[in-house]
Amino acid sequence: MERTYNTQVKLHVRKGDMVQVIAGDDKGKSGKILEILTEKSRVIIEGVNLITKHQKPSAGKPEGGIKKIEGTIHLSNVALVDPASGKITRTGRKLNEKGKLQRFSKKTGDFIK
Repeated sequence: MERTYNTQVKLHVRKGDMVQVIAGDDKGKSGKILEILTEKSRVIIEGVNLITKHQKPSAGKPEGGIKKIEGTIHLSNVALVDPASGKITRTGRKLNEKGKLQRFSKKTGDFIK
């Protein structure tokens, strides 16, 4: 019988976290994570890496036009913004008082919800 392993990827950020871009054209911009694409190791951040999308008129959308939408950014190019201090930080995992693994800020040592 073959073993099955938990293939869930442990990431340093989650959906809804405030992050700052640390590399690339949008370096220094910050925003909230809208979506995480784990299989490609990329994230979509609100208001960052905007790309122009041309949409042809169709029966469903007769107006068509040009839209600005958020593109993806690689996970290694974003850093979590510490909710307590407002500065970027690295994260670690340690047991909380209930015995559950939880993320914490390596800069301040506080747990991140």
